[in-house]
Amino acid sequence: MGEKGLPRAERRRRTEERILESARALFAEVGFERATIRAIAGRAEVDPALVMQYFGNKQELFQRAVRVAPASHDEVNADEVVEQLLGTLGLKMGELPQSSLAMMRSMLTHPEAAVSARKVLGEQIDRLAQAVPGEDARLRAALMMTIMLGVTVGHQLLDLDELRGVPPEDIARLLRPGLQALAGPAAS
Repeated sequence: MGEKGLPRAERRRRTEERILESARALFAEVGFERATIRAIAGRAEVDPALVMQYFGNKQELFQRAVRVAPASHDEVNADEVVEQLLGTLGLKMGELPQSSLAMMRSMLTHPEAAVSARKVLGEQIDRLAQAVPGEDARLRAALMMTIMLGVTVGHQLLDLDELRGVPPEDIARLLRPGLQALAGPAAS
C-alpha cells in the first residue's frame, strides 16, 4: 500500500518524524557540528531542501530533535514517556551546539538567558505534563525535566569525572526507575 494512499497531512507528519529520527541518530553519533543537513536527509531518504523547508536550519532541527513530546496524541503510558525522555540522553550528552552551551552557561547569571531557558523548559514541561496522569502532573513533569537538565549540566558544563565516558544507556538504566515513579500515577 505504501504512503501514497495516505492523506497529505499524514504523509507530511511521517516524513517529519523520519527526519527527526535521522537527526537524533546522527546528532548522537557525530555531534551537532559534524552532523550535516545533507547526511540527515540521506538517512531519512528525503531531499535536503525538504529538511530545510520543514525545520528552517540545523539549530531548529536540533532543538526539535531534543524536544520531549509524546509520540502522538494517543494515550501514552508512563513507560513510553520515560523512554522518550531517556531517548534524548545521547543527544544531551553528545556534542551540543555552541548556542545551547552558551545558553546553559548563561542561564544562571544573565536575566535574558534565564527568561529564554525558562521559556524552553516551560514548553518542554507543558508537553511532558500532557502525558503524565494526575493533578500534580506539571510538578512531576518539572521534576523530570530538571533531572535531565542536571545530568546535561553535570556532563556538559561541569565535566564531572563520574559522568565522563559513561555510555548514555548506563545513565538511562539508572535514571529509569526514578523517572518511571515520577511519570506514573500520582502517589497518594
